[in-house]
Amino acid sequence: MYTLFFKNILDFFISLIGLIILSPIIAIIIVVLIFTNNGKPFFLQLRPGKYGKLFKIIKFKTMTDLKPSLKKEEHSLNRVTKTGAFIRKYSLDEILQLVNVLKGDMSLIGPRPLLVEYLPLYNNVQKTRHNVRPGITGWAQIKGRNAISWDQKFEYDVWYVKNLSFGLDVKILFLTMLKVIKKDGVNTNENMTMPAWKGNNP
Repeated sequence: MYTLFFKNILDFFISLIGLIILSPIIAIIIVVLIFTNNGKPFFLQLRPGKYGKLFKIIKFKTMTDLKPSLKKEEHSLNRVTKTGAFIRKYSLDEILQLVNVLKGDMSLIGPRPLLVEYLPLYNNVQKTRHNVRPGITGWAQIKGRNAISWDQKFEYDVWYVKNLSFGLDVKILFLTMLKVIKKDGVNTNENMTMPAWKGNNP
């Protein structure tokens, strides 16, 4: 009952209330990023949602654009801007995903939506992470975020899908807030600490 009905209702109302409460902070960040990012305050990217259905995730833009002349790996060292580093330090870059939750693309709690290019690389077990809506935070995030391996991350995601419950979501939400307060696991340049996934048979 929780998974089919109440989780969606809670997601909608909590995200709506969150956006209203955080609207002054959101407005300030947008204005600052307009000036510091050459008029580009937002980062939009296609990500797979429930059952692999694609949607556009929205975040605050904290990194410079990739230069066509450089490979992604070569350009990842200095992509996070000074303003972006501050925004990431306090996990403010994730706030706008409340819009995705409000739209029904995402949930507050669930496996993080990864890159579209990973879709054909999952094995049958890993694919089950898409049986639920992706989340702003999840079981893998409170278990180590980018400090754990891809295999561990997928194991945690699959475990969450199998054990999804109201109590588990409350636990993840509480532990996430503790991590944000402590700034535990904050990563200002995740491209450097979490390499791209190459699949199960690199």
